[in-house]
Amino acid sequence: MILERHVASATPGAPGSPTPDPSPTGRIDAARRWIREDARFDVPASLVVFLVAVPLSLGIAVASDAPVTAGLIAAAVGGILAGLFGGAPLQVSGPAAGLTVVVAETVAEFGWEATCAITAMAGVVQLLLGATRLGRYALAISPTVVTAMLAGIGVSIVLGQLNVALGSSSQPSAWENLTGIASAMTTPDVHAVLAAAGVIAILLSWPRLPQRVRVVPGQLVAVVLITLLAAAWLPGAERVDLGGDLLAQIGSIAMPEGTSLAIAGAVLTMALIASVESLLSAVAIDRLHDGPRARLDRELIGQGVANTASGALGGLPVTGVIVRSSANVAAGARTRASAVLHGVWVLVFALVLVGLVEQIPLAALAGLLIVMGTNLVKPVDIRQARDRGELWIWALTIGGVLALNLIEGVLLGLLGALALTLWRVTRVDVDVRRSGDAADGRELWIAEVRGSLSFLAIPLIVPKLARIPEGQVVEIDLLVDYLDPAGRDQVVEWADRYTARGGQAVVEHAGPDGEDAAAERPRKAVPLSGRALLPWTRWQNGGAELGVETPAHPLAVGVREYHRRSTSVLAPVYDELAGGQSPTTLFLCCVDSRVVPNLLTSSGPGDLFTVRTMGNLTPEPGPEDDGSVSAPLLFGVDSLGIDTVVVCGHSGCGAMAAAVDGAGEGAGDGPGDGSPIEAWLRHAETARTAWREGHPVARSAAAAGLSGADQLAQVNVAITLERLRRVLGDREVDLVGLFLRVDDGTLHLLRDDAFVPLTDTELGALEHLGAGAGR
Repeated sequence: MILERHVASATPGAPGSPTPDPSPTGRIDAARRWIREDARFDVPASLVVFLVAVPLSLGIAVASDAPVTAGLIAAAVGGILAGLFGGAPLQVSGPAAGLTVVVAETVAEFGWEATCAITAMAGVVQLLLGATRLGRYALAISPTVVTAMLAGIGVSIVLGQLNVALGSSSQPSAWENLTGIASAMTTPDVHAVLAAAGVIAILLSWPRLPQRVRVVPGQLVAVVLITLLAAAWLPGAERVDLGGDLLAQIGSIAMPEGTSLAIAGAVLTMALIASVESLLSAVAIDRLHDGPRARLDRELIGQGVANTASGALGGLPVTGVIVRSSANVAAGARTRASAVLHGVWVLVFALVLVGLVEQIPLAALAGLLIVMGTNLVKPVDIRQARDRGELWIWALTIGGVLALNLIEGVLLGLLGALALTLWRVTRVDVDVRRSGDAADGRELWIAEVRGSLSFLAIPLIVPKLARIPEGQVVEIDLLVDYLDPAGRDQVVEWADRYTARGGQAVVEHAGPDGEDAAAERPRKAVPLSGRALLPWTRWQNGGAELGVETPAHPLAVGVREYHRRSTSVLAPVYDELAGGQSPTTLFLCCVDSRVVPNLLTSSGPGDLFTVRTMGNLTPEPGPEDDGSVSAPLLFGVDSLGIDTVVVCGHSGCGAMAAAVDGAGEGAGDGPGDGSPIEAWLRHAETARTAWREGHPVARSAAAAGLSGADQLAQVNVAITLERLRRVLGDREVDLVGLFLRVDDGTLHLLRDDAFVPLTDTELGALEHLGAGAGR
């Protein structure tokens, strides 16, 4: 693919791409290929991004209380250097709205020339983060804090630029901006208001225009059009002041004066926010194209190079900008050359046509920034924070940014996110309930503990355990993802005290083996992947699971999932079973794919001896018996020691529906007459006759409102149990009849000629299995 080949050639070492030839001949060949194949895409895209970047760079410089030319310097340097050295080929870098508050605060504290030095030092920090491969950890910040920070910056921009739009000037704090707006509204500058309102109106209406019109960036149209109109009708509107020649301002830098702590804080703040914004933008842009993925550590190196140079030349801080980058991708860019060329066009504009900038009304840029700041406050971010239960963190962060400053606001948000994470990690849910009666007649109580069990959770657990009456049977299931030894010991001690007072308490939990007393207690197994319990259609995504482009067979994906997530957990189990099997239960059920015996019984390898037949039918003992069921039944009972046999029918059975319609009635006496399906369904004749004659199970099923096929399915379970009893003779084996409701997944137990739901009371009947009482 051309895109992958040429992006990779500009990104040395990109995964899955050939290493570019660094020799002069190789570079010449690569340039020729670019001219021949990609230039027609990259050059137009670079022009589009250039037209977007110029007005944004000017506006951001104004909002940052920096010289206007600093925005153009940063745009040119960011485009060229970050484009050449960065790890995200299609990302476009330059001054960004997310850093305006940081820059404005830094300028207010240290002055502009010192801010340039701080920008250069922040670039060095980014170089170190990228070189040490620590850059990706900058993403380890709560998304809610990041979005709230950007929203706070957006509100700050809007408040400050509303003052400018009214003919006043931006103030350093949100409160001062609010009071300034109230004061300016009493005597607004009409020319400024009209210029700002015109830009805002154009930007708001631009997305609604036809696509062929929107090919030209709305920001450029708004600023150019209002500038032209202002020249004729708004002479009183204040214009942009460049403050001198661009070349004269290059290199205007001075070391900051102040405490080392204050300087270090400013450098780290700028480096961290610029890094986070660049990496988040790179990750977002990856979703918009099919080329090689961004290399985050290298991207930080590219950003560090650009910021070091931008600061040294007197420019604003540089970061990856999602607006320019998405415009670059949408315009059809193929390689990093588009970002580099955009920087070249900005540089040419700054050197040749920069005088035109002084014709732009300052209020026009204010209108541009008001829309830009508003776009930083995204309703979707607020909804996501609410859905995650983090809306209070979002509000805390934005409130701190507006009431205090950016650094303190973000720190408040991070502390809130840390507190919430700590609460979630230590959170524990305790469910204490009675679950029928134990085998000895006492009440059976279940206490399930979920979450993380540490010593901090004991004050929540013990009061709930104290509600259990004395002298009963208690099972405490620690279904936790973290088990603190101190917390475990407290629960074990409670169980020991309860047992000493005449009750019986058992603690079951998962964890590594140990030599202490608690380690000798029964333990829950380490849980398998949740996918092991779900149908393929609920979690598979074709070839994406196997890392191939063509769709993979779901069986292949499922087997791979088993080997990835389950073999390590089951290895000790299979090791114990290597010498032979000792199942306790034979489970006879239908071949229907919806009936999963191990899932229904929460069992695993070695537990069930499973026999499956169509319709869970069993041949009549005697001449018709082909051994399909009787052979494994007798082998399981006589050779494996099975003491319980389960026959499980289910609703919606296709075999039973066919039998209701008469299938198998004319199949003849031998298995060779008719089709194999017809021959097999003749084994349903006895159950069908009993159903038609009003078998007690059929009457109870009809009273429950079941369909004819489901009535027959329940009768068939009862008839099959009778046949199996005859095959077993006087062997002491318990027989159990179950019925699965496919519509809701519940199991029903056959008791007294009727299937009843398996409530806690009915479950008590199953606790006596294995005594050989039979049925």
